[in-house]
Amino acid sequence: MKAVITVIGKDKIGIIAKITSVLAENKVNILDISQTILQDYFTMIMIVEFERTDISFTTLREELTDAGGRIGMSVKIQHEDIFNTMHKI
Repeated sequence: MKAVITVIGKDKIGIIAKITSVLAENKVNILDISQTILQDYFTMIMIVEFERTDISFTTLREELTDAGGRIGMSVKIQHEDIFNTMHKI
């Protein structure tokens, strides 16, 4: 299964490290990553896969949300098929 992760918030040091460490700890593979800074706002989108992880999607969502909250970022994760369906309209 693949998923799309978005991270948005005020730019600061350590955002990528904090979010990707949650993924690495749970053996979630990053297939593609793009990040940019728009004025003072950091934005990142990642495509990830769950082939090697034992963690549930719900638990991973909670861990990412908690990690994002600790650094003042909004972190969202969606199944790839739902993301694609939403953006076809």
